[in-house]
Amino acid sequence: MSDVRSAARIRVVAPAELSEGEAEAWRALRATSGAPANPFMEPEFTRAVGRVRPRSRIAVVRDGKRNGDGDGDEPVGFFPYEKGPLGRGRAIGMGVSDCQGAVLRTGLRLTAGELLRACSLSAWEFDNLEAGQDLFVPAAAEEFASPVIDIGQGYEAYEAVLRAQSPKFLRTTTAKERRLGRQAGGTRFVFDERDPGALRTLMEWKSAQYRRTGRRDRFAQEWITELVRQLAATRAPGCSGVLSVLYAADRPVAAHFGLRSRTVLSCWFPAYDPEFAKFSPGLILHLRMAEAAAAEGIGLLDLGRGAAEYKDALKTGALRVYEGSSVRPGPRAALTWLGREPARRAHSFVRNRPRLAGYAQRTLNQVGRLRER
Repeated sequence: MSDVRSAARIRVVAPAELSEGEAEAWRALRATSGAPANPFMEPEFTRAVGRVRPRSRIAVVRDGKRNGDGDGDEPVGFFPYEKGPLGRGRAIGMGVSDCQGAVLRTGLRLTAGELLRACSLSAWEFDNLEAGQDLFVPAAAEEFASPVIDIGQGYEAYEAVLRAQSPKFLRTTTAKERRLGRQAGGTRFVFDERDPGALRTLMEWKSAQYRRTGRRDRFAQEWITELVRQLAATRAPGCSGVLSVLYAADRPVAAHFGLRSRTVLSCWFPAYDPEFAKFSPGLILHLRMAEAAAAEGIGLLDLGRGAAEYKDALKTGALRVYEGSSVRPGPRAALTWLGREPARRAHSFVRNRPRLAGYAQRTLNQVGRLRER
């Protein structure tokens, strides 16, 4: 089927070329979208990725109307992406970005095919497309739950929910926190730690965790390490890096780096010192993060897609995210399908069968133990 053309005009720029006026228009469009204010969807995140991923681009959409000076009206849409070989596009920061999609004016007459054509893309892949992205959701291959913690009514209300749904978990975790404090000479929690040494420690813990569990070490990739460093220094209302640290006396025992807006904390990289594993410091950290975030006026902690026991214990609900690719018909699109879809289907087959998933995880753990020898 041929693409339906709209009156929109689309200009593609590098993230560094996005003007401040355009960035403000982006923020304004996002604020009226009705979606949670996820910091991954803000221009600051795309600009940061652009500094470490040279193939990053933004399609700036205008409605096609021109004023007396020949210029268009305010932008009505923004589509950040990374462009690879053969016109194969990916969500901006794919591999680490936990919320993806375009930022468009409600009711904009635009098709996915038109947008991809303007970007010279044969396909656009995503693995954490947010709900409500009507341009791309029809192309999704799978839908997933992204667990969240609702603290909109305050931390005490959240604790009341935990007492009702996970009483043993809350009781056990707070008891471990008290025991850790007694044995270590006290605990303290810093919600927004600015010590770069603490960030280095977190990344070292996380790298060791990846290796220990047989997974690919994300921090072995320089662009991810540099992206985290840059975002740790970013301070904007819609997107700020937040490093939270739990200390036993003066020793860090658990830490988390994530991104926050005024109302959402997107949980990203949590880790802890294995020496203190018996105290469950990661769980203690998440409870204290929820408490501090509620005091800051944050209403939602997005724990991110992916199954984990700690997420099941902490969550109060879930958002929906999608994986798949939007494809323009043609030979390049076929090559994209062949390069991506068989592997995605294989992963999905294993993930949706608990016994196979268990075997896969045990194999990864064995690989991790071999790495450490």
